[in-house]
Amino acid sequence: MGAISPILLAWLTGFTSGLLLSIPIGPINLTIINEGARRGFKWGLLIGLGATAMETIYCFIAFTGFASFFQRGYIQTAMEVGSFFFLLYLGIKFLMAKSVERPVHLGAAANRMEDRFNQRFHPESAFLTGFVRVMGNLGVLVFWIFLAAMFISREWVAPDWPGKCACVTGVALATGGWFATLSWLASLGQGRFDKRTLLRIEHFSGIILVAVALVHGGMILWEMHKR
Repeated sequence: MGAISPILLAWLTGFTSGLLLSIPIGPINLTIINEGARRGFKWGLLIGLGATAMETIYCFIAFTGFASFFQRGYIQTAMEVGSFFFLLYLGIKFLMAKSVERPVHLGAAANRMEDRFNQRFHPESAFLTGFVRVMGNLGVLVFWIFLAAMFISREWVAPDWPGKCACVTGVALATGGWFATLSWLASLGQGRFDKRTLLRIEHFSGIILVAVALVHGGMILWEMHKR
């Protein structure tokens, strides 16, 4: 870690985690595929830009509004253990997923809230469609809260404004890049990047999340052993 600058490390951490999050979670990928195939690259791209904007906002809120609170004593320890179980849970869910429609369920209340967002705002433009769909997915915010606490506790992201902003920038670039690529492939023909292909990618991301969770858990056990 000493050979890499803190800003670059934070950016790489944000880019990698942003890519892992944008691939499997939520119905936004299917919306881009369907609308991009039907209405072209520009429409799918605008949906992706709206989703990226809201994703970046949630990520920024997690790092600036919650991360510092979770750095306090026993709360930090609880969040580190919680992030291990949360990442392991997500990884297993992605590995066991049989559909990309909605692989992670946060309960009936969360699903009703997501549906209420869509009904209340009635997004008509492509940008607002992506923006509102991510806004109504509370799993995105929960994911970033856990990751922000883990990244800062592991010193992958420095707990200052340059480090946090570098991480959030990496997240925005990875998320926007993924959605732009997906929009382009969808505009070439839906069959080139269909649900089955997305499901395989989702399973692969699940493997990576399980691996990250196990490494994180191993580091927690090692620190407990040293203490």
